[in-house]
Amino acid sequence: MTETDTTSGSASGQKARFELGTGPGRVLVWFYGVFTVAAASRSIVQMILAFGRAPLAYVLSAVAALVYGFITYSLVRGGEKARRTALVCCAAELAGVLLVGTWTLVEPSAFADATVWSYLGRDYLFIPVILPVTGMIWLRRAKNV
Repeated sequence: MTETDTTSGSASGQKARFELGTGPGRVLVWFYGVFTVAAASRSIVQMILAFGRAPLAYVLSAVAALVYGFITYSLVRGGEKARRTALVCCAAELAGVLLVGTWTLVEPSAFADATVWSYLGRDYLFIPVILPVTGMIWLRRAKNV
């Protein structure tokens, strides 16, 4: 269903929401959901067991989990406002991945422990750097539908 379709085919003239979590968006929802759980679990365990060892790294993993969770919610919610919000969050996520990833490549000793975004997401098969790019492509495409 596109934004130009009516909700029930009637003459009501109301525009239906484009469902961001359908088609390829469903795969994004799945990946973002899995990464929400992975980043949150990692950061919670690390903060409980050894927060003093690498607080910046563990807080960054928690921030990643929050960003992933918000993008997941936006994709599931759908609609133009959620699409725009998710697009901004994907751009912020990509900036974070590039910043932290580059920082860890240039100065490996900068963090006492790895984050989800360290080395551009190497510990997660580089999905943290691929996911926001894919998300932004999908969200930009969804605008034109």
